[in-house]
Amino acid sequence: MLDHTPLPLAERSALTINPAKTCQPIGAMYAALGIHRCLPYSHGSQGCCSYHRSHLSRHFKEPVMAATSSFTEGSSVFGGQPNLLEGLNTVFTVYKPDVVAVHTTCLSETIGDDIPQIVGEARRQSIIPEGKYVIHANTPSYVGSHVVGFSNMCTSMASYFAERIETKPRSTDRRQVNIVPGFVDPSDMREVRRLTEATGLAVTMFPDTAGVLDTPQTGHHVFYPEGGVTVEELKNLGRGVATLALGYWASRDAAVEVENRADVPREILDLPIGIGGTDRFLKTLAFRGGQIPKALEYERGQLVDLMVDTQQHFYGKKVAIFGDPDHILALTEFCHDLGMVPVHLLTGTPGKRFAKEATRILGPKAAGANIQAKGDLFLLHQWIKNEPVDLLLGNTYGKHIARAEDIPFVRVGWPILDRAGHTLLPTVGYNGAVRLLSRMLDALLDRRDRDAPEHEFELVL
Repeated sequence: MLDHTPLPLAERSALTINPAKTCQPIGAMYAALGIHRCLPYSHGSQGCCSYHRSHLSRHFKEPVMAATSSFTEGSSVFGGQPNLLEGLNTVFTVYKPDVVAVHTTCLSETIGDDIPQIVGEARRQSIIPEGKYVIHANTPSYVGSHVVGFSNMCTSMASYFAERIETKPRSTDRRQVNIVPGFVDPSDMREVRRLTEATGLAVTMFPDTAGVLDTPQTGHHVFYPEGGVTVEELKNLGRGVATLALGYWASRDAAVEVENRADVPREILDLPIGIGGTDRFLKTLAFRGGQIPKALEYERGQLVDLMVDTQQHFYGKKVAIFGDPDHILALTEFCHDLGMVPVHLLTGTPGKRFAKEATRILGPKAAGANIQAKGDLFLLHQWIKNEPVDLLLGNTYGKHIARAEDIPFVRVGWPILDRAGHTLLPTVGYNGAVRLLSRMLDALLDRRDRDAPEHEFELVL
């Protein structure tokens, strides 16, 4: 499919080929699914909502419920207020959610619909029942990326629900820490919760898609699964001793909003992927009153042992990494710790901070690396053609490059459309790092076995 990608690089200012991102509303929809009994609501055309639902369903292998204003030509000209009012009335009458999370699309943003004003009108008309909530996030598709949309909806959760709490917890209460987990799988959110609770701290995680998009098969459809952060928990964010934002791009703004509204200090951390990121996460929990148990030290020791046992297979191997910026930076540090050489780092999410952080992580090796935000997969393919790599890390959309250039490929991040199990098996934490390392090692050794001449085809490596 990519046989005609040219080797020479050309400067492009207005053309994107195979973007390494998707649009804001899909990230907002995913975040909204992490609220208990919440129905995401797409204020725009029916096609937008259908695409976002289907894409999320393909990654999570679960049905994704959402509503839409279903704009027509008339809505595009005269505004979408009647559609949103009628839609909210239908949603609360038929589906009875506790929360409706409205996000905008290109069309409603271009028109300039004032969502708070429309929601206020819905309340005046008693469309929104007593004790129910409508929150919103502005998520224009033509700027940012799905990561920005996720961040905007998380920030909206804080701005609508977080409040200052003057009553201090009793000394016998467990200390609460708030966590914004980043754009990660339900398995990762579950693992972050396990690690935090293992230190003795109570957790309020928002959003939390564990128990929503990784539910068991029981033979019965449940419209609102048991998982997700509750409205009561969101209203009690002010009881936290800190809000930990895991990932600058996906989580920082929500943590800042909690600090501004509820006077809870924020901590901005990397995603806890690999040994360094997980160490910093647990040290932060310890600083906030947690106690790191022997069981987690044991898990760390197992990871260190595996890294030592396999370092000869990773040392000096060149790797290309693409996807979301928070994931790329954490994976870059992990690969660097394994002795690998990250040579191509590319994200579709804009922002100058990405290159600065990647350069800091790589240190002297950054001089020989290609690093770019707001890039596309066409550019990544050209980089790889000019400087081949031993391993490619990224989402499903990298499979075409991997096939064209005959590169071992490990799927990580979002979306993963052609494999299963990622929603149940974490990538974060020490256990997640063991799994990730094993998959990377398998990919490299499978290639070595495939290419080995007969006299070097060994049983033990």
